[in-house]
Amino acid sequence: MLRISELKLPLGHPPEAVAPALLQRLGLKPDDLLDHAIARRAHDARRKAAILMIYTVDVTVRDEAEVLARFAGDPHVRATPDTAYRFVTHAPEAFSGPRPVVIGAGPCGLFAGLILAQMGFRPIILDRGKAVRERTKDTWGLWRRGELDPESNVQFGEGGAGTFSDGKLWSQIKDPRLLGRKVLEEFVKAGAPAEILTEAHPHIGTFRLVTMVEHMRQTIEALGGEYRWRHRVDGIDVETAADGSRKIKGLRLSTGEDLAAEHVVLAVGHSARDTFQWLYDQGVHIEAKPFSIGVRIEHPQSWMDKARFGTCAGHPDLGAADYSLSHHCKNGRTVYSFCMCPGGTVVAATSEPGRVVTNGMSQYSRNERNANSGFVVGIDPERDYPGHPLAGVEFQRKWESLAYVAGGSTYAAPAQKVGDFLAGRPSTDLGEVAPSYKPGVTMTDLSACLPPFVIEAMREALPVFGRQIAGYDHPDVLLTGVETRTSSPIRITRGPDFQSLNTAGLYPAGEGAGYAGGILSAAVDGIKVAEAVALSLVAALNGDPATLKTQA
Repeated sequence: MLRISELKLPLGHPPEAVAPALLQRLGLKPDDLLDHAIARRAHDARRKAAILMIYTVDVTVRDEAEVLARFAGDPHVRATPDTAYRFVTHAPEAFSGPRPVVIGAGPCGLFAGLILAQMGFRPIILDRGKAVRERTKDTWGLWRRGELDPESNVQFGEGGAGTFSDGKLWSQIKDPRLLGRKVLEEFVKAGAPAEILTEAHPHIGTFRLVTMVEHMRQTIEALGGEYRWRHRVDGIDVETAADGSRKIKGLRLSTGEDLAAEHVVLAVGHSARDTFQWLYDQGVHIEAKPFSIGVRIEHPQSWMDKARFGTCAGHPDLGAADYSLSHHCKNGRTVYSFCMCPGGTVVAATSEPGRVVTNGMSQYSRNERNANSGFVVGIDPERDYPGHPLAGVEFQRKWESLAYVAGGSTYAAPAQKVGDFLAGRPSTDLGEVAPSYKPGVTMTDLSACLPPFVIEAMREALPVFGRQIAGYDHPDVLLTGVETRTSSPIRITRGPDFQSLNTAGLYPAGEGAGYAGGILSAAVDGIKVAEAVALSLVAALNGDPATLKTQA
């Protein structure tokens, strides 16, 4: 089978146009093309008057060798890559222990647990929150009534932070083994639409994610895995050898239980601040990491559709328009769009009392009135929060607490119109853009809850982005603060064997450990870490003291 990429057809073409385009591209007669299937679909809207659909197509031809010889050196005509996932090992028959433990049931923990279960290792999965249906009710409690459950919210519980998001399933990670394909295929098995296997920018949306997460949990349990909800991990038991080396021996749980464990996947997410603290206190190697801070910016989705697609706005093959923007400022900062949610809503995403945090969410349909994205400024440890590995956590907390006060100390979020923000005056009313944030916004001056250098950089970037996307800096566009949890403020450092640098048996993983950003990259990291755990378990069961490394 051959893979043909960069096959271009006009927007609105009939489905039957693909085959003739392939024949023309390859210089074949109709009888030479035996079969074809779309592998990827995207669009190119750089020229609004002539938007193109861009396809990657897998084809079966009569003489594959002849075609490959004619197109030798052409990167857009090649053999179809093998995307099949292959397990690195399997548990011995009737495996009974020691069972690996996964801490956290977000995308990383979910896939670590799934792969371990599929290999026969019967993992135990611990999560401080609740199963996804109960967790959803608690989350709505904050959004509708201003009532926060610190253990069950947007950040904590089954599915992790990705459950209440746009459900984006693409990333810029290097994925030579195509593990992302394994992630997408498992999602489809769990109920995701099959089109996520072919769309260039696939997404699922919150409602579908809830059902999928439940189905994947059922799969893990059917394979011998075990979930334990409301089991927060409050510490580890560590054995220290005469040479000073450390190895994990167990976990101390909020239930009062001590759980024996020698292979532990730490997939706690970017908001597990109390976990970061006890890990540091117990000597696990942690370092500060860059992240970003800013606001959510909201535009009517119709403005974005028109700005991006012109007269083609609303075409079903295009869907709701998105964007990606970046600007390097005079003060040395970079301002960029983050986690863009077409046709979505701005949501309350705090996990700690007395603080306000924003995030974005979309449903699969992406048909809400507004588009929103993070409008954020990059910061770094040496410049902005030096001196301690956990200083970034306190930096986040400072601005989240100020946002809570600026919003009225009720979990309402502080908000400001772009025109007022640029003029340096508080907002007192709304304009054309209605806020989507629940439990509500308080019109004010965002300079009260963001660092001055962030305000300076955003004021410089707004008109720059307005020249790139018409209406982006319209005076009535709404800014809602604060966005602080773009990524983890720490990295729990690990070695090439995926274990903690100084605590053997502890496998830091995913976004919270500083090794992923978003659903897909976190899930891929979960697979890699699960493979490393499985290889180590098999080596231990075989009496091999050597540390085995998973595939890169």
